[in-house]
Amino acid sequence: MSARSAGAVSAAVALGLAATTAAVSAASRGATRSPSASTRAARAPAIVVYGHVRSLVSKGGGFEARIDPAWWLTGVTARQAAAADGAIRPGEPVPNDYYVVDESHRVLTYRVATSARVMVLTRRGRGPIPATAIPVSELAQIVAGRNPRHRQLLEPKAGFWLRVTGDRITALDQQYQP
Repeated sequence: MSARSAGAVSAAVALGLAATTAAVSAASRGATRSPSASTRAARAPAIVVYGHVRSLVSKGGGFEARIDPAWWLTGVTARQAAAADGAIRPGEPVPNDYYVVDESHRVLTYRVATSARVMVLTRRGRGPIPATAIPVSELAQIVAGRNPRHRQLLEPKAGFWLRVTGDRITALDQQYQP
């Protein structure tokens, strides 16, 4: 993930936290809403999460994804988590300045539109870490162990950054893992 993408992820998370904090603060002050506002469901903000796609199957004109979410950590957060897990000694750096924490392996289900943007890492893609845009239907086949276009996948088992709104994934960007 580029520094620009990482910044976008941080901004999206910060925006979601700010909206939640504002809502909790207003509720604790006894703020009230108009009757029309209280009958409408709140619209979920878009969030970005990291996870592994465990399955992706066609369902009802779109796709259904089963995602194993995890924490992609960097910097001091990665070092302290890795030391607490016994992966490194306290004070040592984590390899490549990242550490993935996947404590539960609980799988969550999301809907994925056929129009969702998918980027996978390939040996012949674009950019400094080659990536190629593919349709969701092709990713579904890759996740199932097939490679219909015979792409030279750089990281076939690497996780994805998922842009999620409510129960729908709108984009999947595969993360390079050195």
